[in-house]
Amino acid sequence: MRQTMDKAAVYRDLKAEIESVVAGETSVTARYATASCILAQAFRPRYFWTGFYVVDPLKERELVVGPYQGTLGCLRIPFGKGVCGHVAATQEPIIVPDVHAFPGHIACDSATNSEIVVPVFDAEGQLAAVLDVDSTEPDAFDEIDRDGLTAICEILLVA
Repeated sequence: MRQTMDKAAVYRDLKAEIESVVAGETSVTARYATASCILAQAFRPRYFWTGFYVVDPLKERELVVGPYQGTLGCLRIPFGKGVCGHVAATQEPIIVPDVHAFPGHIACDSATNSEIVVPVFDAEGQLAAVLDVDSTEPDAFDEIDRDGLTAICEILLVA
């Protein structure tokens, strides 16, 4: 992470960078891939896994892995299952300081100890995806991360 700035300022800069890189890009996949790459690089090693689970239009109430940076992700997650499925069902961001204490946690990688998940909405306000960030550190995320990631997710589907 850029040590000369506070974390909120880093998120503001990253949002501007992502907006600039994806400006005019019509592919949602390219937009998600760009965001996950930029975020993973900026916050390495705290961000162990950074990526998107996309709402599958062919399977109601199921997420399918999308663009990500990190170790192998789970391929599919039903709404309501695990942290990502919880966010898909509630459509609210969540910070999980200890994933091992989260009821029904899905361990895609046993090295994960904490997690933050933020919903991504389309222009009509429908859930399009969730952004999932995992850390090997316990209690690695806070409200600044939630607010910064939420702001970034708000610009991802605006082409």
